[in-house]
Amino acid sequence: MTLVKFNPNNQKKSLMPGFNDAFESIFNDTFFNDRMVSRVPATNISESADHYHVELAAPGLKKQDFKINLERNVLTVSVEQTTENKADGRSYTKMEYSYNAFVRSFTLPETADEHGINATYNDGVLTIAIPKREEAKTISRQIEIK
Repeated sequence: MTLVKFNPNNQKKSLMPGFNDAFESIFNDTFFNDRMVSRVPATNISESADHYHVELAAPGLKKQDFKINLERNVLTVSVEQTTENKADGRSYTKMEYSYNAFVRSFTLPETADEHGINATYNDGVLTIAIPKREEAKTISRQIEIK
């Protein structure tokens, strides 16, 4: 499983670098940046001898907020949450740690056994364990030196 991330260093260099710097300073970390950039939880993907592991950092949610679907070898994790305005006497200038909705999709390798997938949500981390098929499990053995 692989995720492709955007790398701003791969963009072409501007003919007017001062303009880009001014533009970036005006719109960086403001309304446009907050609304235009998709907010999705950070993800760790790892592999053990008999499982693939996907971990999503999504604090502040409940396990009932998550929907996990598997369709045609694509595992999709989604959350859609309605935000309630709390009348706690605060006026927020910026709120960064509220997920209203997100979708993350992962293409499972052919060696994954889709029938044994299980998920747990504990301490703000959604952990999905995807077992490997029997023929794909790593077999290790000691090799004798002659």
